[in-house]
Amino acid sequence: MKNCIKYGFTFFALLFLSLGGILAQQKDNILPKANEEYKENKFAEAEANYRISNSKFPNRSVSPFNLGNAIYKQNQASEAKYAYAKALKNARSRIQKHKAYHNLGNVFMKEKDYTQAVEAYKNALRNNPADEQTRYNFALAKKMLKENPPPKDKDDKNKDKNKDQDKKDQDKDKKDQDKKDQDKKDQDKKDQDKKDGKDKKDENQPPKPQPGGISKDRLENLLDAVNNEEKKIQDKVNAKKVKGKPVQTEKDW
Repeated sequence: MKNCIKYGFTFFALLFLSLGGILAQQKDNILPKANEEYKENKFAEAEANYRISNSKFPNRSVSPFNLGNAIYKQNQASEAKYAYAKALKNARSRIQKHKAYHNLGNVFMKEKDYTQAVEAYKNALRNNPADEQTRYNFALAKKMLKENPPPKDKDDKNKDKNKDQDKKDQDKDKKDQDKKDQDKKDQDKKDQDKKDGKDKKDENQPPKPQPGGISKDRLENLLDAVNNEEKKIQDKVNAKKVKGKPVQTEKDW
């Protein structure tokens, strides 16, 4: 696997470097120098000049691509993929995209991220289906992915655990709320039953006596009787007054 990746990486890096140097000579004097340093295995010096070239021509793909190669050669594969990503962003042709995706796949293979490697090689083949080296690396990446499936992400496990705990908490809260609601209903029913029983009992009982031992109804009856007696006495008095009043006679002059 390492020989395959190394061979594929070196082959495409040299090919693109040569082509990039020819195209860039008209405007960029730094890029050819960096390419020569790369060929002489002076990867640190080449990296520095590729960075200068990239800063002068930020919209081109050749400098970040070659920068990624120089970084990769210094065993900094994880850093190299950011340069390849910029090269892909600036790429204008299918050939540029194919080579960038291929080398990006090499980075992922070195990191043992076989899922991403498969995707990178797949994208490389989409831009150049005839490339046998990419096809071989693609098949190798799929084989490695099958033999080394990615473990379930720890965050996913935590999420599942949190979901389970949340569900338990929700179920508990629902049970507690249901119990509270039921207790309230039971208490309301008891209060209502108590009230209904009291009202019914009051209906069957005689009126409570007022202060002094006389009930309200009896007191009203007595007052009516007294008023009637007083009225009778008053009527008699008035009748006597009328009967005893002298009759005035007219004078007979």
